[in-house]
Amino acid sequence: MKTKTIIILLIIAALLGGAAFYVSTFHLDEVQIEGCVLSSPEAIEAAVRDNAPMNNILMLWMKNKVSPIRNIPFVAKLDIEFVNKNTLKATVYEKSVAGCLEYMDHYVYFDRDGIVLEASSEKKEGVPSINGLDITAWELGKELPIADPDRFSQILNITQLIEKYNLEIDLISFTKEGEIILRHKKILVELGDGSNLTMQMMNLGSILRGLEGKKGTLYMKEFNSDTSTASFKEK
Repeated sequence: MKTKTIIILLIIAALLGGAAFYVSTFHLDEVQIEGCVLSSPEAIEAAVRDNAPMNNILMLWMKNKVSPIRNIPFVAKLDIEFVNKNTLKATVYEKSVAGCLEYMDHYVYFDRDGIVLEASSEKKEGVPSINGLDITAWELGKELPIADPDRFSQILNITQLIEKYNLEIDLISFTKEGEIILRHKKILVELGDGSNLTMQMMNLGSILRGLEGKKGTLYMKEFNSDTSTASFKEK
């Protein structure tokens, strides 16, 4: 009886040892990354490796099922799947970045709801800068503390329309009178007080395509549902 017990224990130990050895062969050697536009592939790979116990793919996969990888700048969701036993693919789904404000030599990025996503010394391509808003502090994951909530609400409306109509806008600024000016490459776009903003933004893309490569000012203050009037002064 004693001999039989020892044999059983030896078999179990051998099976466990074999299983442990097999699991150890799933060593994470390569991370293939897809979907990065604003986010950094290096930051994604670092986050994946930091969450892989003993740099093991199987253990990472099990851990990620219980506690998905979070808190990566600009990333809403990260999907992980096996390519082979030593390679995995990380597919990045980025948050919708509406714009950024300059604050103490940094760019503070926020989403379409005004929630701070990240602050960086680097200006991300394709994200409009906002002039005409002042902030004294900010907190990651919180709404930007803006002294003029009406102006900020207008900015969020503009950034949402930029995203909706897939417009390439570098800068959103305001005159002393509160009129809106956008910048597309070397073209300034004067929109007026924003009362016809939806109609203006709906048509802006096609107008800018006709002005591609030019430099000057596009006047759209009188562009509304009744009068589709726009003029361009080239420099």
